[in-house]
Amino acid sequence: MTTPLDHIRNFSIVAHIDHGKSTLADRLIQLTGGLQEREMKEQVLDSMDIERERGITIKAQTVHLTYVADNGETYQLNLIDTPGHVDFAYEVNRSLAACEGSLLVVDASQGVEAQTLANVYQAIENNHEIVPVLNKIDLPAAEPERIKAQIEEVIGIDASEAVPISAKTGLGIKDVLEAIVHRLPPPKGDIDGPLKAMLVDSWYDTYLGVVVLVRIIDGVLKKGQSVRMMGTNARYDVERIGIFTPKMIDTTELGPGEIGFITASIKEVADTRVGDTITDEKRPTAKALEGFRPAQPVVFCGLFPVDAADFEDLRAAMGKLRLNDASFSFEMETSAALGFGFRCGFLGLLHLEIIQERLEREFNLDLIATAPSVVYQIVMNDGSEIDLHNPADMPDVVKIAEIREPWIRATILTPDEYLGSILKLCQDRRGIQVDLSYIGSRAMVQYDLPLNEVVFDFYDRLKSVSKGYASFDYAITDYREGDLVKMSVLVNAEPVDALSMLVHRSQADRRGRAMCEKLKELIPQHLFKIPIQAAIGAKVIARETISALRKDVTAKCYGGDATRKRKLLDKQKEGKKRMRQFGRVEIPQEAFIAALKMDD
Repeated sequence: MTTPLDHIRNFSIVAHIDHGKSTLADRLIQLTGGLQEREMKEQVLDSMDIERERGITIKAQTVHLTYVADNGETYQLNLIDTPGHVDFAYEVNRSLAACEGSLLVVDASQGVEAQTLANVYQAIENNHEIVPVLNKIDLPAAEPERIKAQIEEVIGIDASEAVPISAKTGLGIKDVLEAIVHRLPPPKGDIDGPLKAMLVDSWYDTYLGVVVLVRIIDGVLKKGQSVRMMGTNARYDVERIGIFTPKMIDTTELGPGEIGFITASIKEVADTRVGDTITDEKRPTAKALEGFRPAQPVVFCGLFPVDAADFEDLRAAMGKLRLNDASFSFEMETSAALGFGFRCGFLGLLHLEIIQERLEREFNLDLIATAPSVVYQIVMNDGSEIDLHNPADMPDVVKIAEIREPWIRATILTPDEYLGSILKLCQDRRGIQVDLSYIGSRAMVQYDLPLNEVVFDFYDRLKSVSKGYASFDYAITDYREGDLVKMSVLVNAEPVDALSMLVHRSQADRRGRAMCEKLKELIPQHLFKIPIQAAIGAKVIARETISALRKDVTAKCYGGDATRKRKLLDKQKEGKKRMRQFGRVEIPQEAFIAALKMDD
C-alpha cells in the first residue's frame, strides 16, 4: 500500500563541512526507530572507512523513516544526507533534485561559511523550502541570536523560527521532526499517470549487481514490472524493490513521491545514467525529466603503478571504482619515466586524494601520481582548438596562436585579522579582486583566480595563513588567454616527462629553481656529476649540480712521484666522462613523489 502524498516529506540536509549533518542524521534515525540501539554507531550513514576516518561524507546516502507526529498522524520521511566539500558538489546537486525541502544546518558558534552559501543557493535553485537549524547550541561559544541575524543578512532567508539543537546530545531533535512535518511541503504526483521515475544514483553491489536509487514522480513502480531507461533506451525487468531504513528492506511497490531502490540484473553502472528517466515499457510517459548535467572533471593527473606488473590490477581496480563514482574518468597513457599508467580526471584535489587512497587501500596497490594539472584550451595557427590534459603532449610552440586556461570565481570567508595575508596570497596567485564585503566581523572576499594556481596547494596555504578559520568555495567561470609556457625538467640532459608542467611566465623562474633545489636533495649521488636543469624551450632557467661520488684511487701511492698520482686521477676522470655519457641516472620513486608535492 503506497503512502498518501500529503503524508510524505522528502528532504536533504545541507551544511558546511563539520557543521554536524551526519550526526543530525544519526539522531533522526535513532528517534524514529530506523535502527535498534544495538545497531547504532557514530555516523551511521558514512559507510566507507575513509569517510569514518576523515569524518567527512563522500557519497550521499538515503534513509526512509517513519514518524508519528504530535497530532497522531504517521508520516513517511525520506532523508538524503549530502557531502559538504566543494569537490562533491555534484552529489549534493542530484540529491537536492530528488527532494522538496532542506534542513540548513549552521554551527551556532562558527556561523555561515562559504560552503553553506554554495549549498543553500543550490537548494534555492531547486525551489526548496528551507528550515534553518542551529546546531551545537550546547557549546559555550554558541551565539544563536547573532547567527540568526547572520543567516538573514547573508543568505536572505527568515531565521526567526530557526530550530536550536545539539545533534551530539540529542537536544531539540523532536522539534526538528515537527518542523519537517509542518514546514516542509509534501511532494506532488499523479498515482494514476504513466510511470515516471528519476534515477538519482546507482552503485555496484557484488551480490545484487547494480542497485539503482529512484525517486518516483508519477505512477507506481511494482515488482516484476518491465521498465525502460529513456536515456539509454535499455529494457529491464524489476526483480527487487525496496527502501533503506538504512538497512535494505524489500517492499512490493513504490508510489509517487517515494524514494527507494530497485535491482533488475543490470551488469554495468555505465548503463544507468544518473538523472535518467525510468518509465513503464508498455505505457511510457510522454516527456522525459530534464536530468542533470554530467560532472565535469577539473583536475587531471597521471596514476602509475610503482611495480609495472600491477598494471592490469590497477586497470581492474579503476573499473570497479568507476562503477561507484560516475564523476571519475580515466584513459590509458604511457610515460618514458614511469611506464604504463592512466590519465585520470577528478573534480578537485580532495577527490583525487580520496580516489588514490581508495585504490591503495581497497585494492592494495602502490601508486605514483604525477603533478596535478588542469585542462588548457590551445588555439592553433590554423584556427583549430585542442584540449590539453597532459603538459607532455603540448604541440610545437610555433604552431600555437594562444593558450587559454580555466579561471574560477572564489568566495573566501575569513575573520578580519587574517584578511591582509589572504589578499596577499590571492595577489601572489595572479588573482583579480572582484568584491570585498563584511558580514559582522568577518570579511567575504570574491576573487577571480586561475585554476592552475589553486590546484597545487592553494587550499593548504589558505588554511595555514588563516590558522584554519577561512573557508573557501569556488565555481569555474570561463577560459582566458594567458602567457603560459611549458617548463621541462632535464636530469643529465634527459627530459623527465613526468615532471614537465605548464606555468605562467612570471612564475616560471621561481618554480624552476624550487624544482631543481628539491631534486638535488632527493636524487642520490652517482659516480659521475649530474646536472639538473629547468628549461623553457631551449633556454635553461635554473640549474643545480649533484657532485660525483669519488673513490680514492691514490690511496695505495705512498710518497714518490706526483705524476703517478696525476696519472691515476686522469684515468679516473676519463672513466667518469665516459660514464656520464652512457650512465643512466636512477631517480628513486620517492624523489618523484616528493618533487610533485612541491609547495612554495
